[in-house]
Order: sequence, then structure tokens, then C-alpha cells
Amino acid sequence: MISLGLPPGPLSIVCLGAHPDDIEIGCGGTLLSLAASRDLRATVVMVTGTAERHEEALKATARFMPGADVDARLTGLRDGRVPAHWGEVKETLEEVARSAGSAASAPDLVFAPRLDDAHQDHRVMAELAPTVWRDALVLRYEIPKWDGDLGRVTHYVPLDQELARRKIELLHECFPSQAGRDWWDDEAFLGLMRLRGVECRRPYAEAFVVDKVVVEP
Repeated sequence: MISLGLPPGPLSIVCLGAHPDDIEIGCGGTLLSLAASRDLRATVVMVTGTAERHEEALKATARFMPGADVDARLTGLRDGRVPAHWGEVKETLEEVARSAGSAASAPDLVFAPRLDDAHQDHRVMAELAPTVWRDALVLRYEIPKWDGDLGRVTHYVPLDQELARRKIELLHECFPSQAGRDWWDDEAFLGLMRLRGVECRRPYAEAFVVDKVVVEP
């Protein structure tokens, strides 16, 4: 297995989620790790959610990326109806990209859902990400759910036990509205991270799918 490192110095990222908690479930451990080791500038975009859920999302952004320079863009589309607002979501993402300035200011990483995610809202965000950020590395995160859509992955971010458990602790702390759902528990989140850790020979890991990478010898 080949290890690929990120470029040294400050890091600029974009995190795309259809719903509050998507980003933290999919790549919360990775964000905690980046915030602890880098000068991090992040733009977070979520396109659905009530006022209560947006409040949770803003708290989570601060807790999962402490010390980072974060710009949060939250809109209030209805859960499950994002495909009907394709043009509006596309414009939102393009405005985020325009606000970054020149091509030289393009993000180093874009976190987005997988293209084969079973949730229709997630798929819209997945499809639009590379149409807006064509020259960025798009890491597609996974979200466990009833649909059983987990598949093969291509890249891993290793996590130690402390970081994996910290992710779960913060999920409960930041998203109390989700307590009681049958898929929202420690075993589901920790079990997936442990399985991905086995696949990369580490204690725990978050896993991603990457569509395109240019390797320069």
C-alpha cells in the first residue's frame, strides 16, 4: 500500500453536505486530524435544514475544526427534495467557488458524498462537486444507512482510538436531534471506522472514493 501525503503548509478545504451531520459522519475524524495539524481554512456548505438543525451544524463546525478559519454557507431546502432544486444548488456552489477568487485560490481538498450514495440529496451534491471544482482533489465520504449502499473505497485516512472515539463523542454532543434513531449509535460509527482500519492495517480509519488523480513522477 502506497502512502500519499498532503502538501505542507496551510490547507484550504471545502466540505459539502446535503444535511447537517453528513460531513461529520462522513469525515469528522479527518477534519479533527487536519485541524490539529494544519493551519486550516474551510468553507462548509449544507443545503437543507431547519433553524434547529443549522444551529447544530454551526456548533459541529466549531467543535470538529477548532481554531480553523471557517465560512459556513447554510440554506434551508427541504430534506429529500434537493434534486428538484438542482439549479439553485449549482448556483450556491458556484458562488462559493467565485468567492474564493482566482484559480490559484482553489481548495486543496473538497469533501463530498459518494456518487453511488443511495440518498437522492447526497447524490446531487456528489454530482455537482467536480463540475464546480474541476482541479481540486475530491474525497468522497461514506455515510452508513438503512439502504445498505456501502461499497469499495480507494483511499483511507487512518485514525487512532482516541480520535475515533472523540469523533463519536462530538457527534452525540453536537447533534442531539438525532438521538434515538436506530442507526445513530456508537457501534455503527465505531464499527465502520474499525472495518476501514482493518483494510488499511490501522486501528481505525475513514474511507473515501477518489474518481481522478494525477500522479507526477
